[in-house]
Amino acid sequence: MPRDSTDAQAILARVFGFDQFRPGQETIVDAVASGSNVLAIMPTGGGKSLCFQLPALMRPGVTLVISPLIALMRDQVRGLREAGVDAGALTSGNTQEETDAVWDALHEGRLKLLYLAPERLASVGTQRALAQAGVSMIAVDEAHCVSQWGHDFRPDYLRIGALRQNLDVPLAAFTATADAETQAEIITRLFNGQKPETFLHGFDRPNLHLAFAAKDSPRRQIMDFAAARRGQSGIVYCGTRAKTETLAKALRDDGHSACSYHGGMDADGRRDVEERFATEDGLIVVATVAFGMGVDKPDIRWVAHADLPKSIEAYYQEIGRAGRDGAPAETLTLYGTDDIRLRRSQIDESPAPPERRNADHGRLNALLGLAEALECRRKTLLAYFGEVDVPCSGCDLCDTPPKTFDGTDAVRKALSAALRTDESFGAGHLIDILLGNATEKVKKWHHDNLPTFGIGKELTRGEWQAVLRQMMGYDLMRPDADRHGALVMTETARPILRGDMRIDLRRDTIQRAKDRRPIVRALVSDDDAPLLSALKAKRRALAEAARAPAYVIFPDRTLIEMAQTRPQTLDQMTAIVGVGAKKLERYGAIFLEVITGDTPNSIHPKRRKLAGAEAGSLYDALMAAQTALHRGTCGTLKPLSCSASLLAQIAQHRPNTANTMNQMLGERRSDRFGSAFLDVVLSQP
Repeated sequence: MPRDSTDAQAILARVFGFDQFRPGQETIVDAVASGSNVLAIMPTGGGKSLCFQLPALMRPGVTLVISPLIALMRDQVRGLREAGVDAGALTSGNTQEETDAVWDALHEGRLKLLYLAPERLASVGTQRALAQAGVSMIAVDEAHCVSQWGHDFRPDYLRIGALRQNLDVPLAAFTATADAETQAEIITRLFNGQKPETFLHGFDRPNLHLAFAAKDSPRRQIMDFAAARRGQSGIVYCGTRAKTETLAKALRDDGHSACSYHGGMDADGRRDVEERFATEDGLIVVATVAFGMGVDKPDIRWVAHADLPKSIEAYYQEIGRAGRDGAPAETLTLYGTDDIRLRRSQIDESPAPPERRNADHGRLNALLGLAEALECRRKTLLAYFGEVDVPCSGCDLCDTPPKTFDGTDAVRKALSAALRTDESFGAGHLIDILLGNATEKVKKWHHDNLPTFGIGKELTRGEWQAVLRQMMGYDLMRPDADRHGALVMTETARPILRGDMRIDLRRDTIQRAKDRRPIVRALVSDDDAPLLSALKAKRRALAEAARAPAYVIFPDRTLIEMAQTRPQTLDQMTAIVGVGAKKLERYGAIFLEVITGDTPNSIHPKRRKLAGAEAGSLYDALMAAQTALHRGTCGTLKPLSCSASLLAQIAQHRPNTANTMNQMLGERRSDRFGSAFLDVVLSQP
């Protein structure tokens, strides 16, 4: 169907409160609204949801949105309803009353977006109802869940392709992370092999600050990071269920609001955490990767990894849950030799075919390369996704360039120690040999007689641990599962061993926490901080009264802009990102009172709807002219006025001749106001 770009711009401003699209959004909106099949790969937090929500308002009928998590669906439905959009979700978490209300709205043709969990597609009744509901488009969120090799695979996603064919409607699929293999699988399973219009947009998230640190009392490192961001919403990812519980307790003991989340919890417990995280300001969730996919909370201010993620794609997706509102957010990832050994063994012991295991090792290598990078992390991360020449907007290596040294000799010594012990021992034993420590184990195997015994005394044990960890990070050595984790040399190391290649290593990857205090990027200046706190307090009160997430009222980004620009009128308030017409009507005066300290004068609803538009200032000028002529030019005539509706019509239609003005005013009012109103209209630009 044809699509008018001005419609999209108008809806963007009126409903969503944005004056412009984010990079890449407009072309996707154009394709989706016109009825094309679309595959869009966009960064987490890049505004994927708007790319199907806005076209849904431009197209006839209802848009079916298939999404993987109940929490995500409920959040998006809440946000749409706050913006004045008819949306509903059919989930297992609904009450019967909620489900009946959604079906009623659907049958009456009022619903514009219907959210559905993929598991619902297994029901013949659901498929029959959808066929009769006037579905005009399908949007699939987290489309990578259709990949059977993906860690987020959902079997019911495999039903979507058949549903698209049965309904004979266009489909738009969205994901943040899909390599070439996953993209091909999405096209096969969702589009029956017919290539859709594909959009691959930049992976950079310039508002995210990237940082890695070698593990050195990791609990204290996480505690320090959280303490420096006290009161801000955050996620801590852990590698085990037990660690989520102990770390969450430690955070609570330190005065934080924190809870744990993992797959071993019952459904009610997980749902409670999801609800708390959605509605509470400043909650920290300590979780396994079971938490996160589909989290739509835009004001998560930080994400920390207490353990190394599984791959560079998993890392990118998990840190992408921070700062989705575009405001500054921070990340920290801890890693150590045990992490590397665990991730390698998980890959080696998986039932996947050899080619898949090799690919998984490659993805882990990319993440380890990022962890051990010697220059800008952002450039290293984005280069993996095929992007180059991206300026750094914040990472620890650009903040403080690392100290490096020529590690070639140290690497060759470590490789020699491993080879002379038949690659049968782990890092600790190899370090004892290099340092010349004649332990019982060293003497038992007569390794104190090796030429490599004691040749590494120029480095401390901690420095040798850093060297071996970096060697594992650069995939020069790997733990061998068949040899109980013994370190073996890879082909990548041979040029260094032969002397054909040199390598630089970092000297500063293990520093005591007291030497590296966490740096916090302020959201606003010191002058604006008190106002931002007051705005957040007002938002929290409104959210609690409505039993809704705080960000549904306004996200952090909107409050930050209010604090920085300090609008004095509702017209100025409309220029704030995220303040659409419905939210201006509901909350504009309330937040304006916080900013100005005064209760705004009562504004007629007809005038409020014109806030921020040219017609608004014209309405005010017409009102001033009317006030001057309320009792005629002589000031003695019987009072006469126009209704707010009539003034709004004149302001919107701008009649520019005496005849058209008189037709709108009628004979009695045109005699008193016609000439003056016409002068006002013609004088306005």
